[in-house]
Amino acid sequence: MTYETLTSLPGPEVLARAKRFFQERVPGMAAFPEKEGPSFLDLRGQGGEEIALAVAPAPGGTRVRAGTLFFDQAVGRFFSTLPQPTEGAA
Repeated sequence: MTYETLTSLPGPEVLARAKRFFQERVPGMAAFPEKEGPSFLDLRGQGGEEIALAVAPAPGGTRVRAGTLFFDQAVGRFFSTLPQPTEGAA
């Protein structure tokens, strides 16, 4: 499944938060960095399952996309921790 959201955080901060979140806040189902770059992060977790995150500048903030087959609920929880862009930001 692919998920997408918009946040007021810069891309590097989103990726840093994702690393911490998926290592520390997903008990029993942690995922750890496997590959990363300035605009993406691949995490590998239980049974080799993957979370792929990408960030890109967007009007009003940063667009965050995540793809996974196993960590759907955890991705939703992570997205809920990201601050939303302020109204009227463009």
